[in-house]
Amino acid sequence: MALIVQKYGGSSVADAESIKRVAKRIVDARRAGHDVVVAVSAMGDTTDELLDLASQVAPIPAPRELDMLLSSGERISMALLAMAIHSMGFEARSFTGSQAGMITTADHGAARIVDVTPIRLRDALDEGAIVIVAGFQGFNRDTRDITTLGRGGSDTTAVALAAALEADVCEIYSDVDGIFTADPRVVPKARKLGVVSSEEMLELAANGAKVLYIRAVEYARRHGVLIHARSTFSSGVGTYVLGPGMTHPDGESGEDMEEPIVAGVATDLSQAKITVTGVPDVPGKAAEIFKVVAKSGANVDMIVQNVSAATTGRTDISFTLPKTDAATALKALAGDQSEIGFVNLVHDDQIGKLSVVGAGMRTHSGVSATLFEALSLSGVNIEMISTSEIRISVVVRGTELAEAARVVHTAYGLDGDGDAVVHAGTGR
Repeated sequence: MALIVQKYGGSSVADAESIKRVAKRIVDARRAGHDVVVAVSAMGDTTDELLDLASQVAPIPAPRELDMLLSSGERISMALLAMAIHSMGFEARSFTGSQAGMITTADHGAARIVDVTPIRLRDALDEGAIVIVAGFQGFNRDTRDITTLGRGGSDTTAVALAAALEADVCEIYSDVDGIFTADPRVVPKARKLGVVSSEEMLELAANGAKVLYIRAVEYARRHGVLIHARSTFSSGVGTYVLGPGMTHPDGESGEDMEEPIVAGVATDLSQAKITVTGVPDVPGKAAEIFKVVAKSGANVDMIVQNVSAATTGRTDISFTLPKTDAATALKALAGDQSEIGFVNLVHDDQIGKLSVVGAGMRTHSGVSATLFEALSLSGVNIEMISTSEIRISVVVRGTELAEAARVVHTAYGLDGDGDAVVHAGTGR
């Protein structure tokens, strides 16, 4: 008998019928003799609807009260799911994040998990109950306030529970049957991967892949949690995410299995580019620029500095960041323009980022050449480039991103025989 932690996203519990479908899957696992703990998200678009409602009441809602409001979405889901399981003749108990022992920092809206003390969950499991936990939330010991975990909070909740309970596996359910070589909505011929290393998954998640959140993958890698990405809407085998030394259920090792040169292609349309023009090309100016950007709270991704113009002694520095951070970064830089001494700021929110990821890049040559040739033959211009040991990322025009992803996917021989199937359309 195994201890299984399952997580179901908003699309998986979007309505009453969906909740009953999820309840049946959970009950099937219990009938098979397994102990089951479930982390559940809010139904469908509930969180967005609550955010909209809050903005109508208060233009800038108090963070503490906003967390109180948003955490109610998961509490509705957990109670309904427990009721559905009860109706099938099985004992189920629902718990809020605080009742489950999910202890966090006091940062409302972006709290981080500092400890998990699942005493009540263990007691419920010992008594034969299926445990349902509200994802996305916890509480702070000092303030005794409810907190929410921000983006990827329910995924992270599930992984944290799996680590604390020493579960055999953490199953993350969404509307796609595992991890694909590309987003099937962008690249229809994307293939499902049977296994992917946690190192590759971190890069894919950080660069636009939407099935798993980077926080959850990081937590799983750090605490040795085996992730199994699956679809709520099918019985497919899904994808295992293996950390170093982990063993695939079929016997392959996360370190020893043969690594493909390229595991996948990720796309991201959520970034913008800011170019600081006419920057004096002297030591310390780049530091001044990025100190200002950091103080604004913006998270910088890619950076490119042009060669200094011999006649002016000035250069241009471009960087990418989330579109949601662009306005505050621009305002902060404009406020320090005279002190830094640059000429102008150019904001471009029509870019797309394409990333090629694969652990095999370490030992194979020609990966970059294949990428650049494929983009060249399709007439796609590259605006920025950045690399890591197992990733190459380029910035292109946003309107060309989908086509660029398809041609690059083909160039690396990743195309499947037929079109991939997506059941609900959100990736969650």
